[in-house]
Amino acid sequence: MIGESTVQKPDPQHIGIIMDGNGRWAKQRGHSRPRGHKEGAKATRTIIDACQDLGIRYLTLYAFSAENWNRPNLEVRALMELLELFLARETKTLVKRRVRLHAIGRIDELPTSARKALEKAIEATKEFDDWHLTLALNYSSRNEVLDAAKAFAQAVARGEISPDTTDWGDFSKHLDTAELPDPDLIIRTSGETRISNFLLMQSAYAEFYFTETLWPDFDKEQLEKALSCYRNRERRYGKTGEQLATHSSTAQSNPLQPSA
Repeated sequence: MIGESTVQKPDPQHIGIIMDGNGRWAKQRGHSRPRGHKEGAKATRTIIDACQDLGIRYLTLYAFSAENWNRPNLEVRALMELLELFLARETKTLVKRRVRLHAIGRIDELPTSARKALEKAIEATKEFDDWHLTLALNYSSRNEVLDAAKAFAQAVARGEISPDTTDWGDFSKHLDTAELPDPDLIIRTSGETRISNFLLMQSAYAEFYFTETLWPDFDKEQLEKALSCYRNRERRYGKTGEQLATHSSTAQSNPLQPSA
């Protein structure tokens, strides 16, 4: 492709991960599903550290979807207990590594003890800005858009926003992710090739990477494979490759010129 060697392909600044395969990992080894989730929590710790080591400032993990309430009660209870345990164990580490914790989803519907543990961890890390970890809990992208539309309509009714002049930027301020940049890369483990109601609006221009690896086995090496694949993609945002190459060449020859 023309200009391919001159187009700069930086690493993503924001990765979203659909952590799938805990149950299958456990079944393959004759363990219970809660055991699989415990092993998945270990992988979560590994990937948080790996993202920092690799310079990826934003990581969003799909930890519990709104649809997951439909799972057996025993498994749901185990997941909530695991969330509390994870937060109790990891908050000190997040503070030490200066990682700010965020949460998206209908957090108010979580069990009281889990919600309080989450709020405590968010409060303890709220001053940090170098690294960001977001947990999607009781999250549904469709619910998020519905809630955002309601909030937007209320703002219009109060006269704070004019629907005639609004744009996507105005509307997106009402999404759960208003404080975060859109994801550059979405990863799903376990071989499934769907995104299951995860960041539908925010991932409009994201790259997608699907791997057969089950989440408990997903480690730094697997993450680096995803990044290698990402670097070989060309993100055009509706432009041609030639336009990107020209822009890149101009930016390199005029390093003080701000990029668009």
